[in-house]
Amino acid sequence: MAFPREQRSLFGEILDWMLAPLLLLWPMSVVLTWLVAQGIANKPFDRQLGEMARLLSQQVSVQAQADGSQLAVFSLSRAATDLLHTDEADTLYYQVLGLRGEFLSGERALPVPPEDIRDSWGQLRFRDDEIGGEPVRVAYLWVSATPTPTSPALVQVAETLGKRSRLATEIIKGVMLPQFVILPLAVLLVWLALARGIKPLNELQQRIRRRESHDLSPINEREVPEEVAPLVRAINDLLMRLDRSIGTQKHFLADAAHQLKTPLAGLRTQAELAQREIDAGERNPQALKKSLQQIARSSQRAARMVNQLLAMARAEDASQAQSHQDVNLARIATEAVRDFVPRALEKRIDLGYEGPNTGERHPQGLMVHGQPVLLRELVRNLVDNALQYTPEGGTVTVRVVDDPFGQVVVLQVEDSGPGIPAAERDKVFQPFYRALGTNVDGSGLGLAIVREIAQQHHAEVTLEDANLRHRTGVLVDHGSGAFGPGARFTVRFPAAVAQTPTLT
Repeated sequence: MAFPREQRSLFGEILDWMLAPLLLLWPMSVVLTWLVAQGIANKPFDRQLGEMARLLSQQVSVQAQADGSQLAVFSLSRAATDLLHTDEADTLYYQVLGLRGEFLSGERALPVPPEDIRDSWGQLRFRDDEIGGEPVRVAYLWVSATPTPTSPALVQVAETLGKRSRLATEIIKGVMLPQFVILPLAVLLVWLALARGIKPLNELQQRIRRRESHDLSPINEREVPEEVAPLVRAINDLLMRLDRSIGTQKHFLADAAHQLKTPLAGLRTQAELAQREIDAGERNPQALKKSLQQIARSSQRAARMVNQLLAMARAEDASQAQSHQDVNLARIATEAVRDFVPRALEKRIDLGYEGPNTGERHPQGLMVHGQPVLLRELVRNLVDNALQYTPEGGTVTVRVVDDPFGQVVVLQVEDSGPGIPAAERDKVFQPFYRALGTNVDGSGLGLAIVREIAQQHHAEVTLEDANLRHRTGVLVDHGSGAFGPGARFTVRFPAAVAQTPTLT
C-alpha cells in the first residue's frame, strides 16, 4: 500500500541543510583543535628538552687507551645534576651510553632508539616512548668526539608529559569554550535570518488569502523577491488562463440560456394558447392539434439543445482522455450512417458510405486511439449537420480514407448543400454560431463539439468546398432549395500503433 508523501517544510529543510554541516564540522573542529594544541604545547618543551640533551652531550669525551682503543667518558657536575631535578611538575630522566653501548650514567630503563638512524650523528631527534608504563617525550642524539668514529655514544633526555597535557588542555579550553557560546548564537542567527528571508513568502500568502474569489488580476511581481518571481509569474499565467476559461464559460452559459429561451417561450405560448381555447369552450380539434404539434417541436428543440450541451460538456471533460482505447473508425462511421438512414429517406437525401472496413492490410479495420463515445458523437454531429443543410434530393457521403503509409486515418463528410463562405469557415466552429443566410433550425453547437473532440484526440479539422454540383446525377436545382458548392469536412486522426501478434 502506497502511503501519501509527507508534506515538507521549506523553512525546516533550509534550516536542516544549514545547521547539519555546522553540527558535523564542529566535532571535526574539536579534534583538529586538539591536534594543533598538542603541537603547540610540544614546541617550547621540546626546545627546552633538546637544550638539555645538547648540554649533556657536551659532557661526553673520548679517551685513548694503552692498547690503542677508545673509551667514552661522561662527567656531570653537581650544578648540572641539580638542574635535571629542579622541575617539580614532571620527572626528567637521562641516559648516556658509551661507544660500544655500555651504560655510563643515568636511567638504565630508558629504551634505546632504533639502530637504523645512527647515521645522523650530531642531529637532535625527538620521539614518544614509555618508562615503566608512563608516557614520556624523549630528546636524543648520537655523539662522536673523533672525526672518523667507528661508533658514536648516545645521549638521551626524557620527560613526562604533565606540563604538556596541562598546556594543551588550557589551549583547548581557551579555544573551545567560546565555541560553546558561539554555536548556539550562530544557530539563533541562522534561525532569525531564515525567518526574515521567508517573511516575503508569508506576506505573499496573506495577500493571496485576502483576495476575493472573483479577483483574478495578476500579482505584482515587483513586490516579491527575485527568487519567487518565477513562481508568481506561473501563478499569474494560471490566473490569466483561469480568467479566460471562466469568461468563456460565462459567455457559453449566457448563449445557452438565450438559446433555450426561445423553445421554452414557444412551449409556454402554445400551452397558454391551448388553455385559452379550452377555457373559451372551443372544440376545434385542428387548432388544438396544431398547438400540440408546436409544443412537441419546441420541446424537441429544447431537448436537442440540452443533449448538445451535455455532449459539449463531455467533450470538454479532460478525464475522458483516461479511457482512450483503440477504436475502429470505419465501424463507427457505418453505424452512424445506418442510424441516419430514416432521416435521410424522409428528406429524400442520398446518404452513403465509402471506405474500407476490414482487409488484408488492416484485418481489424482502420484503428484510431480515442474515446468511443466521443468519436461517435463527432461523426454523428458531422452527419447531422450535413443532413440539416442539404436540400431535398441532395447527396451526403461519409468517407473513411486509408493512409498507405499508416500514419493517419482520414474521415470525410461532404454534402451538396449551399456550402460555407471562406470568411465564415473559422466562425462556424464557435458555439452557437450559425452561418448567415440559412433558415435551418439548429443549436449552433454541433461543429463546436466536433472541434473540441478533435482537439482532445490530436486530430486536425479542415473545411472546404465539396463541388458536388458538377458531378453526374446531382441536380443543380431541386425541391425546396438550390444546390451550392457543398461542404467537405475532413478530420485527420493519428493512426493507432498496430499491435504485433505474439507467436505461441
